[in-house]
Amino acid sequence: MEKRILYWTILCMVLTGVGAIDVTMPQSQYEFARGDNITLPCSFKSAININTAEAVVITWTALALEANVKDATILSYYYPIKKTGITPPYKGRVSLDVDVLNGKANLKLSSISLADNKEFECHVQIPDDEDGNQAASARLVVLVAPSTPVCKIQGTAQYGQDITLSCLSAEGSPPPTYSWERRNVQNQPVPQPPKTTDKDGILSLYNISKDTSGYYICTSRNKIRFATCNLTLAVMPPSMNIASTPALIGGVVGGLVLLILIIIICCCCCRKKNKDEEYEMGVHEGEEYHDKEPDRNGEGRRVEVQGKDSYEDSSVKRTERNEERSDPDRRDYDGRRSDYDDRRSDYDDRRRDYDDRRSDYDDRRERYDDDRRYQDRRRDDNRYDDRDRDRPPVPNSKPTRRDYHD
Repeated sequence: MEKRILYWTILCMVLTGVGAIDVTMPQSQYEFARGDNITLPCSFKSAININTAEAVVITWTALALEANVKDATILSYYYPIKKTGITPPYKGRVSLDVDVLNGKANLKLSSISLADNKEFECHVQIPDDEDGNQAASARLVVLVAPSTPVCKIQGTAQYGQDITLSCLSAEGSPPPTYSWERRNVQNQPVPQPPKTTDKDGILSLYNISKDTSGYYICTSRNKIRFATCNLTLAVMPPSMNIASTPALIGGVVGGLVLLILIIIICCCCCRKKNKDEEYEMGVHEGEEYHDKEPDRNGEGRRVEVQGKDSYEDSSVKRTERNEERSDPDRRDYDGRRSDYDDRRSDYDDRRRDYDDRRSDYDDRRERYDDDRRYQDRRRDDNRYDDRDRDRPPVPNSKPTRRDYHD
C-alpha cells in the first residue's frame, strides 16, 4: 500500500513539471571590486517551442534590501520585436546580453559603486508557460577597501575619569571590523587596562590613571585590505588640565592690562596734583627765580611806596583766604611754603659761594699780572748791565777831562 502511494506521488510531480519554465542563476552571490565592469549571468528553459511563442518578456530588477524601499526596475526586453527599455537611473551603464532561442539573458553593469550593493532578480515571462520557476536572484557585493579611519578621544583625560576611544572608517564593503592595540614607548604591545571593552570600534576605558597613558592604534579591516589610525593618550591630574590653559592665559593677560590702566591713572592723578601744588605756591611753568637787580635812581623805592597800598590789599586778601582754609590744608600749605623757603635759601648760599670764588679768582689774577710786570722790568735791567760789561776798559794814558768852564 505504501509503495503504491509513493508511485502516484512521483507520477504527479513529473506530470506537473511538464511544460514548466525554469529560470536560474549559477551563484547566489557575486563579489566584485568597485569600479569594475561585471556581468550577472541568467539562463532559462521552456517546455514549449520559443519560435511558436507569442512573446517573451525578460525583466531585470534591483530588489530593495530595506522594508520601506521599493524595488527598482533596471530594464525590460521584448521578443520578438527585440526592443529594450532601460530606466533613467541606469541609462549609459547597463546593457543586456540576450539570446532568447538559447535561453540567455545576462545583465552587464559598468563602473559599479557602493550603490550597487543590492540583490538583482532575473524574471522571464512566456505566455502559455507560466508554471514553474519564472525568476532567479543573486546578491551583488561591491568590494571597497576601508578608508583611513578617524580616531577620537571622547571625554576628559584626567585621573579617575571614564573615557572612550572611537574609530570609524567613512566607507568600506563589506563593512570593516575594528580592533584596538596599545603600545609603549619602545613600540611594544601592552595589554589593555582591566575592565576595558572593545566593541564596534569603540574602546571604553574606566577609572583611568597614569598607567592608562600610551600609544593606541586602531585597525579597520575587511577582506580586501586594512587601514589604521593612532592617537596618544596622556592622562593628567585635574590641576594640569590642558583645556583650562586658554582661560588661565586670558586671566593673566586681563590682569596685566588692568594693572597697566591703574598705573596710567595714578600717574595722571599725581601729575595733576603736582601742578595744583605748584600753582598754589606761586610757581608756574616757564618761571625762574632771579636775583633782584639793584635799584637805579630810587625807582625801586618809589615802586615800593606807590605799591604799598596794593601790597597791603593783597596781604589782607591772602590772609582772608588762608583763614577760610581748614587746619589740615593750612598745615599742608605751610609745609610747602617752608620747603620753598629752604630751596630759596639753598640757592642764595650757592650764589654767595659762587661770588666768593669769583672774587678769589680776580685777586689771584691781579697778583699774577703784578708778577708779570715785575719780571719784565727785571729783564730790562739785566740787558743794560750786560752792555756795560762788554765796554772796553779806559786806558791809563788817557788824559783827565778838563772843565773848560773853570
